[in-house]
Amino acid sequence: MTYLFQILNGIGLGMLYFLLAVGLSIIFGLLQFVNFAHGAFYMLGAYLAYTMVERGVSFWLALPLAFLAVGALAALTEAVLLRRIYAQAHTFHILATVGLALAVQEIVIIVWGPIGANLAPPDSLSGVVILGDFIYPEYRLFVIALTALLAGGLWWLLEGTRLGAIVRAGSESPETMALLGYDTRRINTAVFGLGAGLAGLAGALAAPIRGVDPFMSVEALSVAFVVVVVGGMGSYAGALAAGLAVGIAQSLMATLWPEGARLMIYLGMAAVIVTMPRGLFGRA
Repeated sequence: MTYLFQILNGIGLGMLYFLLAVGLSIIFGLLQFVNFAHGAFYMLGAYLAYTMVERGVSFWLALPLAFLAVGALAALTEAVLLRRIYAQAHTFHILATVGLALAVQEIVIIVWGPIGANLAPPDSLSGVVILGDFIYPEYRLFVIALTALLAGGLWWLLEGTRLGAIVRAGSESPETMALLGYDTRRINTAVFGLGAGLAGLAGALAAPIRGVDPFMSVEALSVAFVVVVVGGMGSYAGALAAGLAVGIAQSLMATLWPEGARLMIYLGMAAVIVTMPRGLFGRA
């Protein structure tokens, strides 16, 4: 039962990792932009959900509001600041987004303080599911179900709609898209907002599980990059497969070797880089 519990925990973690990493992967696939502020958007989503619930807003309303607010803020940031450095080397991308992440972290400390806080799951999901000797929290099952639905909806959006075709074409040949009359700047802004919004939603969903604190962005960013590197840059399927693999491995290792749980995912990433430099499903 212990291992079944940990596998389910790993699936839940893995789906949150997917939701966090797929936005980073989509942004890189379309813009070829290395966004080290992605974890900051995850943190903002968690804090916004926490603040809204603490002020009486329903958790069910706080989730979409966190997604929309973080997405809108990210889109504004892209339009005002980040698009100016797309043509620069990746070094400039890293410097600018690391600086942005540090600025967001300091703002969070000023507004919410340096001490973390906990967010309780909604009352309707505060219980447990009991199947014989197996007991599992309802909220974690909800996270698995919701993120699975979101994964299917996102796949349909990217693979089965005109918008998805435009995004994929823009990642392959932005010059051709511009010649066809599409405003690539608006597409870039929309995709950046979507990717960051998904990170914010992941943070809002994770808040009742791990709480909120001003340093959660660093942890989120490191895991997101592990998932993207293992799955392959710009790959939707890779982000899903790697997110699940990392989540399950980390959860099982927390039982078998707690001190080495985080170490093993980085060793796994190193092994993938050595044997498959493009990742599991990456094109570049």
